[in-house]
Amino acid sequence: MRKLGIIGGISWVSTRSYYEEINRQVQARTDRRHSAPLAIESIDFSQVYRLQEPEEWTRATEVLTEAGRNLERSGAGALVIAANTMHKVYDKVAEGVNIPIFHIAEAVGVKMAADGVKTAALFGTRNAMTESFFRRRLVAHGVDLLPPNMDDAEALDRIIYEELMVGKVTRDAERTLKTMITQKEQDGAKAIVLASTELDRVVDVDANVLPIYDSTRIHAQRAAEWILGED
Repeated sequence: MRKLGIIGGISWVSTRSYYEEINRQVQARTDRRHSAPLAIESIDFSQVYRLQEPEEWTRATEVLTEAGRNLERSGAGALVIAANTMHKVYDKVAEGVNIPIFHIAEAVGVKMAADGVKTAALFGTRNAMTESFFRRRLVAHGVDLLPPNMDDAEALDRIIYEELMVGKVTRDAERTLKTMITQKEQDGAKAIVLASTELDRVVDVDANVLPIYDSTRIHAQRAAEWILGED
C-alpha cells in the first residue's frame, strides 16, 4: 500500500472523519486486519476559521502549503485536503508541492457523472455554495447545479461554523437540513451534494428523499483507491 498524506480540515472533527473513513474504505477492499498508511498534518483551525479577507486567504495558503510540504517530506506520495472550503486555494497549494493532491470536487464530479446525475443542489459553507472553485468542477462533469439560496447559505454557515465544527449536533440542525432537502426536491433537484465534511452528522446520507453525495465519503474512496493502487 502507498502512503497518503492528509492535510487536516478546518476542525479536528473533519480530520478524524477522514482518518476513519479512509481506513473503513481500505478495510472494505481488503480485510479488517489492514489499516491505511497515513500521515496527518493537523491544522490549528483558529488560523483558517471563517476566512473573508484576501490576506486571510493568503495566510491559509501558506499554512496548507507548509503542511503539504511536511507530509511530502514524511514520505507521502499523494495528498488530500480534508476541507471543502479550503479547496478555494487548491491551485496555489498544489503548485507548492511536488506530489498530487486529489481535488474533492473532482472526485464528486466523477462519481456523479458515472451515476448519470444531471441536476443537483449544493450544500456547504457560503464559500462553497456561492463561489466557483467547487461548483465549476461539478458543472464540468455535466451536473447542472441549482442556484444557491442565500438564506440557506446563511443558515448552513451558522450550523457548520458555530455547531458542527465544535462537535455540537442538534435536532434543530437535522430538521433544518431535512427541510432544505425537501425544498430542493420540489425545486427539481435529483441529488444533493454535501460540500462540507461535517454535514453528514445532521444528514442521513444513506436514507433520504434524494440521493446524497457526501464529499467526505467520496473523497475518502478516491484516497483509498490510490492507497491500494486501484487508480
